[in-house]
Amino acid sequence: MSDNRFAPRYPVVPGDFTTVDFGPTPSQTVGPYLHIGLPWPDGPEVVTPGADGAITISITALDGRREPMADALVEIWQADADGVFAHPDDPRPQTNPAFRGFGRCPADATGTARFSTVKPGTNPTGDGGTEAPHLNVSLFARGMLNRLVTRLYFPDEANAADPVLESLPESQRPKLIATATAEGYHLDIIVQDPNPDGDETPFFHF
Repeated sequence: MSDNRFAPRYPVVPGDFTTVDFGPTPSQTVGPYLHIGLPWPDGPEVVTPGADGAITISITALDGRREPMADALVEIWQADADGVFAHPDDPRPQTNPAFRGFGRCPADATGTARFSTVKPGTNPTGDGGTEAPHLNVSLFARGMLNRLVTRLYFPDEANAADPVLESLPESQRPKLIATATAEGYHLDIIVQDPNPDGDETPFFHF
């Protein structure tokens, strides 16, 4: 397009969305506007860093070329250490009043979002079964009209009977299991791979 009025003026400035000159968004994308008003200062703190049981969970978003998605936004939603959700639909009492249950963090220049949280407990499924400890993870990014939703599981838990993992082909299950780090756990999320048996992270279909 030769008309400069429609030329994108929004450069990708990894890790800094406060100084860019916002411009028109191409009509086929949702734009960088998810960064306006959505993040808040303590958004990554599901619990206060340093609180009892606090760990750091990092999630790195990579695009189809395996390059960092520096303008992505990651959300997590989870149960507390006892497996209780901070939600009116979960009538079980929470034992940790400081637990928020929800976190939101922009990715940095490496495509990585970091959360201070606690390792969740197991959840009842409602039919007598049990879900393995996990985080629900949403990924927002420029170019995606809808968020992507997946899960993060833990490598040191009994994951075999989890109904979501069981629904996946065995070769896909490791893609949702984080790796242990010195501070907690880490998961890479890969949003595209033309090979159906490739590296793309499994996402929920809504």
